[in-house]
Amino acid sequence: MSQEVVSLSDRTNILLNRREIMVLFKEQAGKLRRTEASEMVAKKFGLSKNCVIPMNMKSERGKKDLIGTFYAFNTEEETKNQLPRYRLLRNLSKGERKKLIDEEKAAKLKAKQAASSEAKGSGRGR
Repeated sequence: MSQEVVSLSDRTNILLNRREIMVLFKEQAGKLRRTEASEMVAKKFGLSKNCVIPMNMKSERGKKDLIGTFYAFNTEEETKNQLPRYRLLRNLSKGERKKLIDEEKAAKLKAKQAASSEAKGSGRGR
């Protein structure tokens, strides 16, 4: 099944240094995931899939077409600076997201344990 992507608008926001792209996915309402949609947009416009972030995807009642709004940044660093963290996590697969969050929790726990053991060993007791 071929998935057709039609560009509705492509604006460059000079102030925020990003492209704001609106596209139409024909016959894809309820069938397309955000990650798949961002990959399709990145492929169509020749961008890196890590720099294309889906902001809004909606369909109308009784229609099978899906309209999506995407932000495309030049680099991943600009993406991290401008968007909240949860937007970036949404663009990852469930396995990658869970792995990243577990690693951060483990690092935070290790730092907390190191700080508590340092406080016990400082000699400031009663």
